[in-house]
Formats: sequence, C-alpha cells, structure tokens
Amino acid sequence: MIDLYQSQRAMRRMRKAAMDRGVVAILDIGSSKIACLVLRFDGPDRFGENDGIGSLAGQSSFRVIGAATTRSRGVQFGEIDAMQETERAIRTAVQAAQKMANLRVDHVIACLAGAQPRSYGLDGSVELSDSVVTEEDVARSLAACDVPDFGEGREVLHAQPVNFALDHRSGLGDPRGQIGNRLACDMHLLTVDTHVVQNLIYCIKRCDLELAGLASSAYVSGVSSLVEDEQELGSACIDLGGGTTGLSIFMKKHMIYADSVRLGGNHVTSDISKGLQVPLSTAERIKTFYGGVVATGMDDREMIEIGGDSGDYEHDRRSVSRTELIGIMRPRVEEILEDVRARLEAAGFDHLPSQQIVLTGGGSQIPGLDGLASRILGQQVRLGRPLRVQGLPQAATGPAFSSSVGLCLFAAHPQDECWDFDIPAERYPARSLKRAMRWFRDNW
Repeated sequence: MIDLYQSQRAMRRMRKAAMDRGVVAILDIGSSKIACLVLRFDGPDRFGENDGIGSLAGQSSFRVIGAATTRSRGVQFGEIDAMQETERAIRTAVQAAQKMANLRVDHVIACLAGAQPRSYGLDGSVELSDSVVTEEDVARSLAACDVPDFGEGREVLHAQPVNFALDHRSGLGDPRGQIGNRLACDMHLLTVDTHVVQNLIYCIKRCDLELAGLASSAYVSGVSSLVEDEQELGSACIDLGGGTTGLSIFMKKHMIYADSVRLGGNHVTSDISKGLQVPLSTAERIKTFYGGVVATGMDDREMIEIGGDSGDYEHDRRSVSRTELIGIMRPRVEEILEDVRARLEAAGFDHLPSQQIVLTGGGSQIPGLDGLASRILGQQVRLGRPLRVQGLPQAATGPAFSSSVGLCLFAAHPQDECWDFDIPAERYPARSLKRAMRWFRDNW
C-alpha cells in the first residue's frame, strides 16, 4: 500500500503544480467527441484548508476561458484505436481552445471512459500512538490497507478513503482531532487496464502536452451530475457515452463503485445504419432529429425522409415511419440498460437507502429514455445535467459535457484522493519509496 500511496501523492503534487501556474487544460477523450476546456485559477483561496473533504458543489475557484470540441477519431470503446488519428483530433481541440483563451497551455488533466474499470473495497486499522487522532495516524491507517492482487496488466487509477471508524464509532468523515484508541479506514480502489492508460499518456506526449492528472469518466460524470443529497444518500450515475456506458455509485459523498458497459450511442447509430441501409452520418442525423424509444399512435403517420446521394432515385427518395425507427433503436437501448441493471445488482445497489439513478451523457437525450430506464431498472430515474461553472459556454452545458465539467471540479478540488499527509519514515523502507518513484517516472 505504501507504493500506491506515494504514487498517488506524486500525481496530486503534479496536479497542484500545474494549477499553481494559473492555467490548465481539461481534456475529455471520448468515442464520439474530444472536448477541451481551458481553466484559469485565480484568488488566494485556490485550495481550501479542508482540501479533500466534502462535496465539490459550489466550490469552484476557477473560470473557463476557452472551450472547443471536435469529432473524435481513432477512439473505440473509450480506448485509443488509431494513435495518429487521435493525436490529430486532440491537437485540433486543444489549439481551438487555446485560440479562444488567447494563451498557450502546457499541462492537461484528462479522463478516459474505457480501460475496463474494476472496483475493490479495502480496509486497514492502526492503534493510535496518542489518544488524539493526528494526520500521521490517518496516513498510517491509509497505508495499512492491504492492496488486493488485481493481476498483471492492471493499474490503480483512484484510491479514495470513503469511511473512517474510531473505536466503535463508524461513519466519520474526518477523524482528525477526535479521541480514541484504534483508527480504522475503509477505502475504494479503482483499477484500469495499464496498456490503455499508457497509450493515452503516449498520445498526449505526442501532442507536446504534459499530463498533470488522470480520472475515470464515470467518476467525474457523477461528481458533476449528482446533487449533494444524492451523493450523500446513495445514488448511481449512468453516463451514456458514444462507445461505452459508464456507471458510478456514490454514498456519503464518495464514489464506492465504478464500472463500464462496452455499449453506447454509437451502437444505436450503427443499428440504424444497418437497418435502414444508410451511411453512418445519415443515421446519426436521423437518430438526433427523429429518434426515440417509446412509440405512440401518431408515429405510424410521421414519415421520415431518409435521403441519400447514391444516384438511384428510388433508393434516395425512401421514407420510413418513426415507429419503424423506434423499433430499430429500442432493442439496443434495452440491451444497454439491462447490462447496467446487472452491474447495479452485482454491486448491491438495492441495499442503499435512496437508490436514485441519474442518466447523463450524450446518449441520455433520446426522448423517452427516462421512462424506459425506470421500467427496466425499477428505480427512481431522472435526467441529469452538469453543474454550472463560471465562464462555461452555453453550448457546453448539456448532458454530453458532464464528464468535462466534472473533470474541471475534480481538478480544482481533488475531493478525497489519498489525503496529502506524510507517512512517518519508520513506516516504510527506502526501497518502497524508490520503487514508487521509479513507477512514476516510467509511467508519466
């Protein structure tokens, strides 16, 4: 656990150093779009004293001064598939955002949706050297958590303390300064595929940018879309993206589970393309303007002109009813929601007190999706939009930008990444620190 603790601290220090320069870029690399936001940090209260505790809502001390999006290329299932295509798309988005901000950005904080995330629950406990809990005691309890054997080719992306217990009192958010004898910690660990992360880091380096932080798209979408009460009582955020559908569960304002389904809006577009025998671009337009998942009596009479440029007049002048279009889209959407339901059941979501489900992401804008989701998932479902942040353009306030806005909040206030405390020197041998530094040097 010591190696992990040190590498997480090193990542956090790099993120702080980038923000201390005053400007940092946010890069959301998705399967359908690549979004770049340039943030300017100002004000003396850039980092609060309780940096690491509490909700992120309403704490933004930054302003968006540049924003740009471009169509994603070379990304499938949230993972880089063609390096040169993705590099070109990232350069396009970053340069457009820099032009709007009228300054150059060297450091970026990125999020990724793929990489097959897996969640683990850890726990550790220590005897207190003094009766009052100090930062050193908290650090020792975090370091005492035993990291599971998550296998070769996996890498830790998030390691967050979600609960502290002092003697027999559990549910503590911040145990510092309290009196007791034994301190225990519960931790959530999220691992991802190492090769996917390394490809992303290499691609960003090829764009002449320095990576100052990395986050899971499912996590940051939940940060921006769930209101404070939902994060407290137990809610799930379902981020319907282009290539993947991210899933995160929050409890007591902490993420306690994350997963992803390798299906998304692009698969619905592909089904329309095959079913109607039209190009993908036409299928995307038809899905955006006429799509839905619940058919009514009026839809039989609503005809959709397909259009085309194949040169065959009869083929290009075809039209289909909206009912037929819904009949193509609904089975795929049901498949995505049923996969999500299976993941929620495996995570024990039924045992949470609130069980609120929030749909966000570009795919959540399909008309009638919230009603279909409530029937399949059997819970309270609402459509979520990201929190408003200062300077965000109107075009970037929709559900498709939940992960981008959440990444801004994550960058400004790293809620509970391994708390930035020093571990006492006698707790770890020198070789552990050297190994952690070598890991960081090789991977960043």
